[in-house]
Amino acid sequence: MRKINLKMLKGLTIRKQAATGAVIGLLTLLPIAAQAHHGPPVPLFENRRAGPCVVSLWTHPDVGMGTFFVMVNPIPGSKVPDDLRVKIGVQPESGRVPEVVYAATRDDSHGTISYDAHVQFDRNEFWRVRLSLLSSQGNAEIFSRVEVAPPGYGRWDLLLYLLPFLLVAFLWFRGITRRRHLNKKGRLQAA
Repeated sequence: MRKINLKMLKGLTIRKQAATGAVIGLLTLLPIAAQAHHGPPVPLFENRRAGPCVVSLWTHPDVGMGTFFVMVNPIPGSKVPDDLRVKIGVQPESGRVPEVVYAATRDDSHGTISYDAHVQFDRNEFWRVRLSLLSSQGNAEIFSRVEVAPPGYGRWDLLLYLLPFLLVAFLWFRGITRRRHLNKKGRLQAA
């Protein structure tokens, strides 16, 4: 039988661990495109009567591109007008820029009638929101306000959120190496 050189085997294991750690480290540094937001949509109002419909307005109010979701239901005993158009108007409460109106697109994919609008927000501040419903059966407007979420740290968000996990991994690795060192020292003293 051939004796296995423990020193050589230990060197191979450490090299494999180092190579695996390097690959994982490089993968975490790669930029990954993501459509992220900070949390679930925020309801601005729910089940309000507006003209020929009952509407709910939800939003992801992020600096840059914000998204509005308008859920439309008919008033009991009627139906949602086929020619319904939905518009979202936004303006900072400070009035520093004029109101900008965005047309919402209809989305019937989930079995309910909803509209989505993508809105540009340039600052973290309170904004006035005007929901307009336009149809041959009548028009309606509902006003609300929303605080736009501040931008994150960009690519640094990942590193910031990884720090606690990296700290735990470092402490675990340090404990394992210390234990190996003590075990090795104990074997040498026993011999």
